[in-house]
Amino acid sequence: MKRFADLYEALDSTTSTLAKVAAMRRYFREAPPADAAWALWFLTGRRPKRLLGVRALVGWTLELTGTPDWLFGECYAVVGDLAECIALLLDDGTRVTHPDETPLSEWMEQRILPLRTLDAEEQRTRVTGWWRTLDRRELFLLNKLLTGELRVGVASTLVLRALAEAADLPPPLLAQRTMGDWTPSAEFLARILAREHGSDDASRPYPFFLASPLEDPPESLGDRSGWQVEWKWDGIRGQLVRRQGRVFLWSRGEELVTDRFPEVVEAGGTLPDGTVLDGEVLAYGEDRPLPFALLQTRIGRQTLTPKVLADAPAAFMAYDLLEQDGRDLREAPLSERRARLEGLLAGRHRRFFVSEVLRDPSWEELARRRLEARERKVEGLMLKRLESPYRTGRRRGDWWKWKIDPFQVDAVLLYAHPGNGRRANLFTDYTFAVWDEGQLVPIAKAYSGLSDAEIRELDGWVRAHTLQRFGPVRAVEPSQVFELHFEGIARSTRHKSGVAVRFPRIARWRTDKPAREADTLETLKRMIPGAARAAGS
Repeated sequence: MKRFADLYEALDSTTSTLAKVAAMRRYFREAPPADAAWALWFLTGRRPKRLLGVRALVGWTLELTGTPDWLFGECYAVVGDLAECIALLLDDGTRVTHPDETPLSEWMEQRILPLRTLDAEEQRTRVTGWWRTLDRRELFLLNKLLTGELRVGVASTLVLRALAEAADLPPPLLAQRTMGDWTPSAEFLARILAREHGSDDASRPYPFFLASPLEDPPESLGDRSGWQVEWKWDGIRGQLVRRQGRVFLWSRGEELVTDRFPEVVEAGGTLPDGTVLDGEVLAYGEDRPLPFALLQTRIGRQTLTPKVLADAPAAFMAYDLLEQDGRDLREAPLSERRARLEGLLAGRHRRFFVSEVLRDPSWEELARRRLEARERKVEGLMLKRLESPYRTGRRRGDWWKWKIDPFQVDAVLLYAHPGNGRRANLFTDYTFAVWDEGQLVPIAKAYSGLSDAEIRELDGWVRAHTLQRFGPVRAVEPSQVFELHFEGIARSTRHKSGVAVRFPRIARWRTDKPAREADTLETLKRMIPGAARAAGS
C-alpha cells in the first residue's frame, strides 16, 4: 500500500507528462508482479464497485472522532472530497502509525474485496481497525478504494507507455493485450509481458484508433484525392468481434454491450469466424439513422422489451475491417481494408451497413456538403488518409473529424461542485440554467473549458457569493453568465427543463453580459431538430 500511495501522490502532484511516465515506469519495475497488475488495473480506469455505503463510513468516522454531524458537514463542504475529509478528521496527530508494507494485491484480494460478503458489524471492525494504523496518505487511498471512487489523473496511453518502457515492449502491443475484461494477477501480467503471447480470450477487441479534431482548413491536408471522406455517425462507437462461433460487441469504453443489442449480435452471427469490424451502433429505421436519443432509451435498461426494441431498432454502421479470417489487417492501408469490408458485407444482413464514402471532388464542395449534417442526423465529416494503417489511440495526421459547428447558448451559473484529485479543494464543476417565465431552470452541467487562472478566480467568487449549501455543493448568486457549447439537443422527460444537451462545455466566461440577458428555454427548444418545421406546420 505504501508503494502505491507513493505512486498516487507522485502522479497527483505533477502535470508533467515525462514525470508521470517516469514515476509509473519506476513503479512497474520495482513492484511485485501482482501489485503491478493491480496498479495497471486502476491506472487504466478500472474500478471495483462500491463496497461500503457513504452513511456507514461517515457514521464510523463520527464515532471514532467524536465529530458532531453538523461539523462533519461543514468540513466536507470545505474539503469537497469524502475520502480526504475522513482521512483528515482521523489523522488527529494522536495515533501511532507506520508505513504499511502489505502488498497492494493482498490489500485488494484478502482484505478489501472480501468486505462485500461480511455483515455490517464485521465490516465496521475491520475498516476502523485499518484506519487506526494507516497514515494520512494511505487512509485517503484506502477510502477511495472502499468507495470505488479512485481516479488517477493520467491517460491510459501514458500508463501503457510506462509499462512498455519498463518491459521493453511496443506500446501498441500492450494496448491490444490489455483490452477488454481481465482480472489483475501476477499470472496475467506475465502473460501480457511475454515475448510470445497466445491470446486465450476470443472476445478481445483491438485498441481503438481515434480521430483528432480538424482545426485548420481542410485544404491544409493536401490533395483531396488522397483522402476518404465519410459522414461522422452519431451513435456508439464499437467493435463487433466474431470468433470461435461467438459474437461480442464492445464499446469504445471497453464495455461489453453484447446483451444491449441482440439484433446486431444476431447479424454478427452471419459473419465468418475470425472477423472484427469497427464501426458505430446506430438507432436505425425507415432506411435512415434515427436520433441518438432513441438509442439512449436502450442504454442502462435491465430488460429490453419488444416495445423498446421496436421503438429504437439498432444497426451496425461499419467503416473498417480490422481482422479477416483470423488475420490482423491493421497494418494494411485503409484503401485495402475498405475494399475488403465492402466485399465482406455486400448483401450480408439488413442490420449491417457500410459507411458511405462521399465522392465530392473538392474540399470546397465537401464544405457545402458538411452543411447537410444536422438534417442527416450526423455530426459532420470524417477525413481518413487512404494510405493510413489502423493505429492505436489518438494519433494526429491520418484521421480527422471535421465536425459541424456546435450549438451555443448563454447560461447563468446556478450551482458549483468541488472537483477531484488535485482540484478537490476547488469548485470546478458547474450547473447552468436559462430563463423560463422569469425563473432559472437548470439545463446542463459542465466542467471543462476554463483555464486554471479562471477556475481559481471563479472559485474565489463562488465562496464569496454562496447563497446556500447542500453538502459540498454551493448555490450561488445568479449573476455570472457563461457561453456553453454542446453537440446535440433533444426533448427529454427525465429533465425538469424538458430538454437534454450532449457534451456541454464552457466556451467562455461572459463577464460582459448581465444575467437578465442570458438565453431562454424557448430558445433552446427551437434548436431541437424539427422544432422549426413543427412550429410552422
